[in-house]
Amino acid sequence: KNRIDWVSFDLPDSFIISTILIILSSCTMILAKLFIKKDQRQLTSIFLVATLLLGIGFGYFQYRGIFIDLYNAGLFFAGAQSTVKASFIIGIAFAHLAHILAGIVVLFVVLYNHSIKKYNSSNILGLELGAIFWHFVDILWIYLFLFFYFIR
Repeated sequence: KNRIDWVSFDLPDSFIISTILIILSSCTMILAKLFIKKDQRQLTSIFLVATLLLGIGFGYFQYRGIFIDLYNAGLFFAGAQSTVKASFIIGIAFAHLAHILAGIVVLFVVLYNHSIKKYNSSNILGLELGAIFWHFVDILWIYLFLFFYFIR
């Protein structure tokens, strides 16, 4: 049965921008992993920093989408003016933002360990585990974005 308060609305452009940034960040993480396997430390550093910056950009646009764009569109998480769909998307996006913050901490740890030369072509376990977490968060957001984009 359709709910009267499951209103249809367009996702904010901030969510589209953040989706592009998170996809790019996975690409840069893949490149960082590729270059550490070749012991090209400088290129690994560049792509790890790029991943971190793209991740921070993702977090910013998620924040903007949740707390500015949806609010300005009259969509609220709770209260008399809230709707089920708005509450659902804001709650899910906020939870995902928390995972991204954890991912950013992971990236800082990976960058630190890389800076003290912990990783090389024969020892990439920490970087690999950080990449797995980062890609999981990326794939999860893409799934959520597509779900919210196509559910009307």
